[in-house]
Amino acid sequence: MAPIVTNPLPVTGTDTGQILRDRLNRSIHDLRISVIDRCNFRCPYCMPEEEYSHNYTFLKKKDWLTFDEITRLVRIFTRLGVSKVRITGGEPLLRPELEKLIRSLRQLAGVDDLALTTNGTFLAEQAAALYQAGLQRLTVSLDTLDAGIFRTMNGNKGSVKHVLSGIEEAERAGFCSIKINVVVQKGINEHTVLDLIEHFRGTGHIVRFIEYMDVGTCNHWESAQVVPSAQILKTIHERFPLKALEPNYHGEVASRYEYVDGKGEIGFISSVTQPFCRTCTRARLSTDGKLYPCLFTGDGIDLREPLRDQADDSKLEELITQTWQKREDRYSEQRAALIAAHKSRKKVEMYQIGG
Repeated sequence: MAPIVTNPLPVTGTDTGQILRDRLNRSIHDLRISVIDRCNFRCPYCMPEEEYSHNYTFLKKKDWLTFDEITRLVRIFTRLGVSKVRITGGEPLLRPELEKLIRSLRQLAGVDDLALTTNGTFLAEQAAALYQAGLQRLTVSLDTLDAGIFRTMNGNKGSVKHVLSGIEEAERAGFCSIKINVVVQKGINEHTVLDLIEHFRGTGHIVRFIEYMDVGTCNHWESAQVVPSAQILKTIHERFPLKALEPNYHGEVASRYEYVDGKGEIGFISSVTQPFCRTCTRARLSTDGKLYPCLFTGDGIDLREPLRDQADDSKLEELITQTWQKREDRYSEQRAALIAAHKSRKKVEMYQIGG
């Protein structure tokens, strides 16, 4: 195998001045907002059918943050340093009239990057409206192009064809450089990695391979199910030579590579084998208004109650500030030691905060 060209330059931050930081000196830069806790898929690694069947009770609509409440909170978050906002779920395109929220957030000063993550099922019908409302970037979850494996990995729901049609409609609507997120599980879909590479290579879209993580508690995660990013990188590089790229910004979670022949870019999110906790700048807001400073947090800080109790912006800002300043989570760095010590930890489920 030819050596992978690497970039020797160190990763440096770009933060200047007095900004909100946690106990590990991490700023708050990204906010992920779950707009609905429902999903039309039942992926075993997120919302397995045996635990979230038709009889399961999800949040009532009155418990969802309203679009006005979300917009108000985002305005406060931008004052504290947030400039990137991502809409998630559950499946966010199940939230009625989502384009109204997109339009509202796009008008906020300080929101420089507005993105959305979807499983793509409803994208064909909604892509144009989302683009016209001001959505800037799209991420589509697509773990394989194999129809049978696809259904295995999403609880026997949906189809690859429908997701690909959604991506095509998004292209026609004006979205370019769509990110394709691929969760890789040993013995399930790792042998289909090159199929995805060959399909999207040269299209301008960016395939990103994600190590299977122990988010939440319902997926019964085991380390033996993880396919290390280094292994996937080696497989791809042997077929299509790659060279490493610098991060786009401080705190970017994906390691970036481009094809040597110029046919595009791919990425790797390696939370298990290469934890990036020390540069994490993400906060998460659940559908019912709880603030989670870490993907692996057990309990969130309730912002909805003070919001609906007529707390003013300064009070809400103080609550967010105090929560972030106390933050010292670095679960991915501590995972191995915690597992070895048989220490269990309550963690919020992925569908509640969107990963």
